[in-house]
Amino acid sequence: MRGMISFCGQTANEVWIEAARRLLHQEEHKSSRLGPTRELLHAAFSITDSQQKWVTSRIPTINPAFALAELVWIVNGAREAKIINYWNPILPKYAGNGDNYHGAYGYRIFHHFGLDQLTRAYLTLKNKSESRQVVIQIWDSKIDFPDDAGQPIDMDIPCNICSMVKVKNGKLEWSQILRSNDIFLGVPHNFVQFTGLQEILAGWLDIEVGSYVQYSDSLHLYEKDADKINFSSADSEKNTDSLALNKVQSEKNFKLIYENMKKLMDPGIKKADFMRTLDLKCKHRAFENIMLVIGADAARRKGWGKESEDIMSMCDNPVYQQLWNGWFARKMAM
Repeated sequence: MRGMISFCGQTANEVWIEAARRLLHQEEHKSSRLGPTRELLHAAFSITDSQQKWVTSRIPTINPAFALAELVWIVNGAREAKIINYWNPILPKYAGNGDNYHGAYGYRIFHHFGLDQLTRAYLTLKNKSESRQVVIQIWDSKIDFPDDAGQPIDMDIPCNICSMVKVKNGKLEWSQILRSNDIFLGVPHNFVQFTGLQEILAGWLDIEVGSYVQYSDSLHLYEKDADKINFSSADSEKNTDSLALNKVQSEKNFKLIYENMKKLMDPGIKKADFMRTLDLKCKHRAFENIMLVIGADAARRKGWGKESEDIMSMCDNPVYQQLWNGWFARKMAM
């Protein structure tokens, strides 16, 4: 009989290292449609300080700009592929080449089921904080189940199934359920996505952020990626930014960043206009830092190396700087 495997720690980085090392030493291999994997069934992550959401020890370093752009894309309820593909051009390899992504989390949360589920969660917990009925649904059986022959309906089937949210002792607790979870490509981004939503909702409710728990029914490492994972020995920098803000200002800032992201994609944008687009004028440092990181990567993709470095020098979040330096060095070495 298989029991649950738990990885517990204060930060996302701590629990990721523990799980990744466990999978690297896993001898039993399983087959999958994308190749052999090393798998742990019924794995749970527990992060007590969910503001420290970044996996900094993974080598190769994740791209913080893509992770932040994806969070902004989700919070805006978007599914348009070309927007998020700009910050991760290889995404269609995994999620398909359509105009819209089938399983886009933001669209599922804010639009797909006919209601804005995050706002409903806010209203429920604001008026009845003891409620145990707040479940934010992502999986839709009608369009996500395999066909009768067992074949996937689409390349982009949601790995995240649902979120369960509760207020306990004045803090917002978040439980995330996943059917399938790739430790190399998926987990570091899942932590950012859903602890980000946790911080946002806590800000709307004007309460503290509690723990974050992620249950991964199949936590796995593809054999082709096993030789790619290394671990940095450098200390993990702290995330000094909080996304907790009242609902009106939060929605306004995330919408502004998303609209500015679209402007940055313009191949004909002039450098002066590009730089002006990065100035949110919102007086909320956490959001200004997000815009700077996203902008630095957009500049890099345009071949504006100096401007990219200048933009990042204006960001004062240590963990963003740490991740960017690792990512930028990796890309410059290619």
